[in-house]
Amino acid sequence: MWKDAWDTWGPQQDINSVKVINKVLDRESPELVVLNGDLITGENTFLENSTLYIDQIVRPFVERGLTWASTYGNHDHNFNISGEGILQREQRWPNARTLNMVPGRDAGVSNYYLPVYAAGCNEIECSPELLLWFFDSRGGFYFQERNPDGSQRGQPDWVDASVVEWFRRTNQRFVSKYRRIIPSLAFVHIPTDASQALQIEYGKNSIDRHYQPGINDDYPLAQQAQGWCPDGRNDGTCAYGGQDIPFMQAIVSTPGLIALFSGHDHGATWCYKWDRLVPGMTVEGTGVNLCFGQHSGYGGYGNWIRGSRQVRVDLRTLRGSWEAETWIRLESGDIVGSVSLNATYGDDWYPATPNTMTYCPTCNYTKITPGPGSFQKKLNVRRRV
Repeated sequence: MWKDAWDTWGPQQDINSVKVINKVLDRESPELVVLNGDLITGENTFLENSTLYIDQIVRPFVERGLTWASTYGNHDHNFNISGEGILQREQRWPNARTLNMVPGRDAGVSNYYLPVYAAGCNEIECSPELLLWFFDSRGGFYFQERNPDGSQRGQPDWVDASVVEWFRRTNQRFVSKYRRIIPSLAFVHIPTDASQALQIEYGKNSIDRHYQPGINDDYPLAQQAQGWCPDGRNDGTCAYGGQDIPFMQAIVSTPGLIALFSGHDHGATWCYKWDRLVPGMTVEGTGVNLCFGQHSGYGGYGNWIRGSRQVRVDLRTLRGSWEAETWIRLESGDIVGSVSLNATYGDDWYPATPNTMTYCPTCNYTKITPGPGSFQKKLNVRRRV
């Protein structure tokens, strides 16, 4: 996340974040890059130039001729920055694949799909081999809006019901048109309540270092609808409102959905197969894998080593068994957490992921000056920032 442009350490964080991107891309050869939310620390930006940081983020992709697709996170929605503004800036570049397919204020912005075809095919001649779904979990604050008391107006932090309906309807249209289930992957910034329920089911040992390898320091996770009440209040009196239940129901009822990838919780990098009804939940998992990425930037909280989750699919496994390979490439060049998201994931043994820390080598944090987001009233609710 790009943050704090007025102290010297802010631009230094940005420089080191770009270095991480370049280090990963020097060792990997992706055909598509996914930016899974919190591209910019919106609360620390100025209205006049808040979206210009996009150019710095995507420069490594542009220089390599790579395409990318984004979801937007809670920090991308703020008083001085909006998802609409970020999308407009992204689409200035021909390499951008980010879209907005669901209209309406409550929907958010980055809700869309990208069909993937076999080499030499296109939408006229062939059916897609894979669908990539992108969802806006919103959160943060509404752009340039205040409450009567002058505080910034908070935005709900879950995938809206209108988006869920669009997802169900659009996926069914693909099934009807091509008369088959098309395998898919999905991306959303804030994880659902299912990720937290799986994580805490048996305490911290719920995530096994050899069967779900990854960092598990953010315990418990911060899920969608955290801090909201079932009746829509957001006054700090409720722990979780359940507004992400329709989205979870849609996820588990979508055949062929291999995995849902989230960000948000920087200290979580594991994958877990959700294949049962977890105590305390009303939605039963059907086998979709819930995964986290690796914190890539030097902005935001935590000092876990930076890196990026990689995902690889091929025609053979897509057509046969709906599988994906995934691993995390670290800024050090090492690979950790390499697993196969197949029928036996969760039963297969893997090496544990080392919990390594890195620190911004050129940042001087002795001076921290209040910025444009410093006077926002904050509710007394634990939130992932």
